Amino acid sequence: MARRRKAAFRKRQQNKMAVFMVTTVLVLMAVVILYRGRELSLKQQELAERQAELESMIEDENRRSESLEEYEKYTHTKKFAEEVAREKFGLVHEDEILFKSDEE
Repeated sequence: MARRRKAAFRKRQQNKMAVFMVTTVLVLMAVVILYRGRELSLKQQELAERQAELESMIEDENRRSESLEEYEKYTHTKKFAEEVAREKFGLVHEDEILFKSDEE
């Protein structure tokens, strides 16, 4: 009978130790998962901010591209050619009279 009690006691002790070890492993796994989850959450937030910044830059560049396309179209017009001729070369139309001030 004493042997049975000792065997039963050892078995309970082994069961308690096994439960303790499993619990310890589970707690450690939970801590690691929570820690990595927090790191991933922060990384996700950083990437979302970077994505928003890049999307803003893309929008700015698209607007700039549209502006340059409009300017390119404008440079092919007669009005642009006249402005350049007037400003850079001082040319005028045949029927225009050019008045210059003394300050120039």
